[in-house]
Amino acid sequence: MSETVLIALYALMGAAAAGVLGAAVLLPLRRRSVTASLAVVATVAVAAMLAGTLAVAWAMFLSPHDLAVVTTVVAMAAVVSLATALLLGRWVVARSNELRLAARSFGDGGAFAAPDGPTTAELAALSGELAATSARLAESRERERTLEASRRELVAWISHDLRTPLAGLRAMAEALEDGVAADPDRYLRQIRTEVERLNGMVGDLFELSRIHAGTLALTPARISLHDLVGDALAGADPLAREHRVKLVGASVEAVPVEVDSTEMSRVLGNLLVNAIRRTPADGTVAVAAERSGNGVVVSVSDGCGGIPEEELPRVFDTGWRGSDARTPPAGAGLGLAIVRGIVEAHQGRTTVRNIPGGCRFEVTLPTAGL
Repeated sequence: MSETVLIALYALMGAAAAGVLGAAVLLPLRRRSVTASLAVVATVAVAAMLAGTLAVAWAMFLSPHDLAVVTTVVAMAAVVSLATALLLGRWVVARSNELRLAARSFGDGGAFAAPDGPTTAELAALSGELAATSARLAESRERERTLEASRRELVAWISHDLRTPLAGLRAMAEALEDGVAADPDRYLRQIRTEVERLNGMVGDLFELSRIHAGTLALTPARISLHDLVGDALAGADPLAREHRVKLVGASVEAVPVEVDSTEMSRVLGNLLVNAIRRTPADGTVAVAAERSGNGVVVSVSDGCGGIPEEELPRVFDTGWRGSDARTPPAGAGLGLAIVRGIVEAHQGRTTVRNIPGGCRFEVTLPTAGL
């Protein structure tokens, strides 16, 4: 066996013995501070070098003087390595503590602010992820506050809108019971009208609760958008005639879509009813449908005069009915929230923007596959 190989074997045995001992020491310290771990690693590195050197020196029968020189050199290296490891460990621990305190701040409801000063690549990446998480949490909190405000507003409006017809129903029922109704048939027709309106409100609440609970079951089928829009226009025509509003649906392409026809009819019906009621007499409500780069866009344009820019982001919120106080038959502000929920369940999206003289609601749906 050559001398080089022999020296290598002796050095390997000495270093391996130091490594095994270091691993035994490092194992119970793995849950302690990184400073202790770095100190152990530095010590093991120097000890491995020292053990290998001593094993080779013993095999080569070095003089006591030469052995003392080698040991002294290794000891000085050990001191420097250990000091460097301790300094590095303390620096990493300090940066970790700063990061921990910063993370605690946004966990308590604040915003995450990354600690100043240089840090390791891993801690910098962790800071970036925490900053992104903090931004998402802030958006979630804001969305939750908005939803909670919408719920409170909805409850207030629903209470008002239910109390008013119920009070009228009670008064008419008492008049009929007491026999003091001048025109009983008119009272009965009015009672039926109010009951139908209340039934519609309850139906809207039920539909909205299914959407929010994620239990809206869709039965998609391939259908022509021309037929879907045509049926919706036919259903809204009596209301348009009553309000003397002209319905226009000439710009509708026969584009195939795969949707739940019942739910999408409700979407178009809600948009049309909303547009007709907000458009003044002799105005026009136009429906269009065409292909786009993102799918199929169905739009409903009215003559409501426009929506204030600051209120546009809230149009599809639950309970939104605009800045003006509205009375029945304006509803409880659930129609557009239901529209958004049904469209999103179809993997689509809803938008609204102002146009000259009114506003334009757009529903974007994916096109049907071949």
